[in-house]
Amino acid sequence: MTSFDLILRNGRCVLPWGEAEADVGVRAGRIAAIGDLKAASAAEEIDCAGLHVLPGLIDPHVHLRDPGDPAVETIETGTRAAILGGITAVFDMPNTTPSITSQAALEHKRAYVQGRAWCDIGFYVGGAKSNIADLAALELQPDVCAIKIFAGSSTGDLLVDDDASLERVMRSGRRRICYHSEDEQRLQERKPIFAAGGPHRLHAEWRDVECAFLGTRRLMALARETGRGAHILHVSTAEELEYLRDFRDVATVEVLVNHLSQTDEAYERLGGYAVMNPPIRDARHMAAAWAAVADGTVDCIGSDHAPHSRAAKERPWPATAAGLTGVQTMLPVMLDHVNAGRLTLTRLVDLMAAGPARVYNAIAKGRLCAGYDADFTIVDMKRQRTIEESWIASPCGWTPFAGMACTGWPAMTIIRGQVAMREDEVLGAPAGRPVRFDTGLSQG
Repeated sequence: MTSFDLILRNGRCVLPWGEAEADVGVRAGRIAAIGDLKAASAAEEIDCAGLHVLPGLIDPHVHLRDPGDPAVETIETGTRAAILGGITAVFDMPNTTPSITSQAALEHKRAYVQGRAWCDIGFYVGGAKSNIADLAALELQPDVCAIKIFAGSSTGDLLVDDDASLERVMRSGRRRICYHSEDEQRLQERKPIFAAGGPHRLHAEWRDVECAFLGTRRLMALARETGRGAHILHVSTAEELEYLRDFRDVATVEVLVNHLSQTDEAYERLGGYAVMNPPIRDARHMAAAWAAVADGTVDCIGSDHAPHSRAAKERPWPATAAGLTGVQTMLPVMLDHVNAGRLTLTRLVDLMAAGPARVYNAIAKGRLCAGYDADFTIVDMKRQRTIEESWIASPCGWTPFAGMACTGWPAMTIIRGQVAMREDEVLGAPAGRPVRFDTGLSQG
């Protein structure tokens, strides 16, 4: 009799080729078999009848603030939030305190997450004008998902905003670079207009469509000139999405859950808890984002989880801290969109598992396939539940989706064959590992 460490029985699996009723057998932390395993046995069996078995979902865009302010977020609390929300891996941004811009900082962080991360984790390295010469080597370090460039709206010293420096970055290395695309010169030129403050909706007027579109046009011109692949993060405008369709030879596209779920009415309802960069925009841009999801322009979805204290969010604008929590609420919100008919569950898996794995070249992640890591996000598509702030694991304790009624909810999070979360209960100890990435070098 064939034996496994774990068998998931009777679930409806979302496979790369479609949905199917199937059992999944796990051995040594990897998927060993998919199909009819009635005759097989396992040390542990989980009945998934009535549930959907998805490949482990990835949030490729989080700011876990560690090192930084533990009263806002840490590696431990942020990854705990991730598994409670059904996420099995996160890619953590470099704008911490201090920033992750050197070999020494990267090595420290890699060691630091051991025994603290509840889910698997990849690391961004920040590009700055001071480390351009080092980027080609840094992007090839183990567990690095990408170089991150703030072409506008940076924190600390992470700003590379002039064309000459951006071109130097693009000619230093070969892996796809991730960009925050806003035009810094336009931001600074317009800043005095808004210095006196006002309602939070002015955030979207200051950081207007042209601010984002101009930044993306500049990056695409340089990317095509240098032939360097670019991943444009949190694309927020209809104009950018239409434009980027002509640059698929060099560009991939991320959109955020917020830009698919919230419009500018949020400023009146949420005040500072709606302020993020790039900003939440009007319904025209949300409609364009959904059209881009439907036609394949969008490669992946992220949360841009960026917590701040309540005090920082409640400061009068423009002093309001920009950034929203999201890693824990990302999946419930997107499952609700599936149930509302805005996308299929198969497309959700493409955007939240296969897509991030493809864009970042994550090894053995993102698909229900034999030989891949035994990462599973198991969801109940019929469960109805309201997002409550008491559920939020991040120390800041708030979410812009508080009070949202969702249909569809994560039931279990399994990482390399070990159940990390089941029915809101976090199990075991933090056992997350760094994600491996194919850098184009020989893996032998």
